Amino acid sequence: MAENKKWSADLCVVGAGLAGMCTALSAARHGANVVVMHDRPIPGGNASSEIRMWVCGSRGENLRETGIVEELLLENLYRNPGAVPALWDSILYGSLEYAKNVKLLLNCSCQSVKMNKNGGIASVSGYQTTTQTFHEVKADYFADCSGDSVLAPLSGAEYRHGREARAEFNESIEPEQADTHTMGNSCLIQARQLRKKVKFTPPPWAKKFRCEADIPPSRNTKLRGLENFWWMETGGLGNTIRDTEENRRDLLELAFGIWDYIKNYSPEAEENAYWELDWVGFLPGKRESRRYVGDYVMNQNDVSSSGKFEDTIAYGGWTMDDHNPAGFYTQESPTIFHPAPYPYGIPYRAIYSKNIPNLFFAGRNISVSHAALSSTRVMATCATLGQACGTAAAIAIKEKISPRDVGKKFLKQLQQTLMDDDCFLPGFKREIPELSRNAKLTVSNNGNAELLRDGYDRNIEKVSHRWDCQKGDSAEYRFAKPEKISSIRLVLDSDLSRPEKNIVALRTTKQPELRLPETLLKSFDLTWQSADGKWHTIEKIRNNWKRLIQIDGLNLEAVAVKLTIRSGWGAQLGVFSWDIA
Repeated sequence: MAENKKWSADLCVVGAGLAGMCTALSAARHGANVVVMHDRPIPGGNASSEIRMWVCGSRGENLRETGIVEELLLENLYRNPGAVPALWDSILYGSLEYAKNVKLLLNCSCQSVKMNKNGGIASVSGYQTTTQTFHEVKADYFADCSGDSVLAPLSGAEYRHGREARAEFNESIEPEQADTHTMGNSCLIQARQLRKKVKFTPPPWAKKFRCEADIPPSRNTKLRGLENFWWMETGGLGNTIRDTEENRRDLLELAFGIWDYIKNYSPEAEENAYWELDWVGFLPGKRESRRYVGDYVMNQNDVSSSGKFEDTIAYGGWTMDDHNPAGFYTQESPTIFHPAPYPYGIPYRAIYSKNIPNLFFAGRNISVSHAALSSTRVMATCATLGQACGTAAAIAIKEKISPRDVGKKFLKQLQQTLMDDDCFLPGFKREIPELSRNAKLTVSNNGNAELLRDGYDRNIEKVSHRWDCQKGDSAEYRFAKPEKISSIRLVLDSDLSRPEKNIVALRTTKQPELRLPETLLKSFDLTWQSADGKWHTIEKIRNNWKRLIQIDGLNLEAVAVKLTIRSGWGAQLGVFSWDIA
């Protein structure tokens, strides 16, 4: 007989893709007790080694997403220079399994909910296959980050599925009539280049492609660049949840058949003789299924007009990348990239339920139309939505209020907390602590010291907000009288225009290593001066790989605090912000 375990938490997060991970970590870091229920053996969702999609996000100069997702990606650059999927998994796993205030339940599939008398969710129950145990999690708040909105049909939460009619939101890229079509699923493949020729014998059930005419146009079968064969896509004409196993069979037949063509029948077959199929994803990656309905449904026009919302809590910057629901089996283009300005804001009203009073959500299942989803669905955007969700949940928990009331009563606090945690909100400026504002700030070089406290943590629209520095340079805050110092915050330059991916699809014999950005500080000292004129060490940081440095719990009475640069991972070093509080 299966065991039964019960857990209690402030917040239960269902789903541990990047959105769920960032939800759990942000809530826990702000004091919430969190239980995470995830139905796979590895966190990370589409980014994990089970699916291996690289972490895509906003396009454009200085527009990489920051906060927790940048923290994870920078750790990957530091620990995983060979872009090994298992090492990336270890970063994802370790960040949750060993996080303070987080209990992680892996291989546990959510199956049922109990509702409370107020119409909210009281608990969720799931079955953990590895331990043959039923887990029930009671919580005050829930966050559905499952992608498939698993809690929606279980709780009665309002949701949508498919494409809206063009007239509903006046969306020019939508069909005249509403339908249930979605973007499909894909099983990705990876290959590696050898120094000897290698043969490929396909399984007998693989699809047969013998010439270019057998493959729909606009599909690139050449082994170059970062191709992961995303266009091997099916399921959009059916139901990407209900039909997953059927889609998997079709996708695997496609994957092995396409590789057979590449190796044995394509015009490049001779040069492909040195390539070996290294990995095939047996778990389909999903782009779209159910989408919750919140207090606001973000649509194509919001994306096109840059999403200038008063309640902005995240941003997007991927084009409206709308995949054809017929996937591989259409003769048309597999996707259309409809232009989207970047960055555009995403509102808080789109990440909590319209009719379930204690339900948040984050990821590709937020309250958006199909057209807007085609942009907001990419993982780095989903991760920033997760961090906003977890931060909002922490406020709701502390204040004992609904998700809706967080937006009504504590919106500014939510936004400022997110910016303090290095989440960029377009159109908003971070508040500088009073102690930093009133102190005398100087730098040892000819740089502009005021850039360190101007409230912007990145370059924006080609306007620099960075203090340029090099080895030996220093910056100093000096106070008119001894001041109590409790915390120090630094935001370093991690090159938010860098193009690298966290993993690679085609591994060549001359595979370049992943490297930390040359703009990032490697070693630096933080010191403070007491009233007697003596200097003391706060911390000597060495082999740094982080962008956001937050040191709390200090108890100093200082007349000055100094930052001294010792080394960097390259020569073009910079610091965006330095706060003393």
